[in-house]
Amino acid sequence: MSDDRTSHWETIYRTKTEDQVSWFQQTPEPSLTLLGLAGATPDAAIVDIGAGASHLVDALISRGFDDVTVLDISRVALDADRARLGPDASHVSWIRSDVTAWQPDRRYDIWHDRAAFHFLTTVADQAAYKAVLKRALKAGGHAIIGTFAPDGPEKCSGLPIVRHDADSIGKLLGGSFELIDTRRHEHRTPWDSVQLFQFSTFRKQG
Repeated sequence: MSDDRTSHWETIYRTKTEDQVSWFQQTPEPSLTLLGLAGATPDAAIVDIGAGASHLVDALISRGFDDVTVLDISRVALDADRARLGPDASHVSWIRSDVTAWQPDRRYDIWHDRAAFHFLTTVADQAAYKAVLKRALKAGGHAIIGTFAPDGPEKCSGLPIVRHDADSIGKLLGGSFELIDTRRHEHRTPWDSVQLFQFSTFRKQG
């Protein structure tokens, strides 16, 4: 786990409330729509990558999903999630890890990543992410990956990012992933500015 990366995100979540970060959503759209597109049912195994203080886990638990894993590099963020969920937190698997260093010990039906991948700016980190994704996702499973769009912001939380579209992500993932959907999304921040995202959904082949 990168010490610098870990320190950065621990500081962010220690010094800001959930609605003081640009990516905050009270209702996690379009993630819920895309999970429906991927055929998610309450018994589906879902991992939320770089979840931070996202409310997606709340929405899934409230809809009866009972195999949800939340992964984030920040212990502070995960502790905030658990506190917010209260007793429901016991129904979730919690993993503190940098996704590039994670060693999954099981496979999932759906990999969901809203705005973690675009922080990986080096070829080595992108390759590590791909290797973990391939290990963690079942054959026929779906990967939903959201990043800033090509005309979106160039930085987030003080860090440089890599903007993507479906083609650039597809090239990085390789031929074992089939693109099944791509769409743009205008995310409105808590201070009412607009950030342009793209969401691409891939199916793992074989």
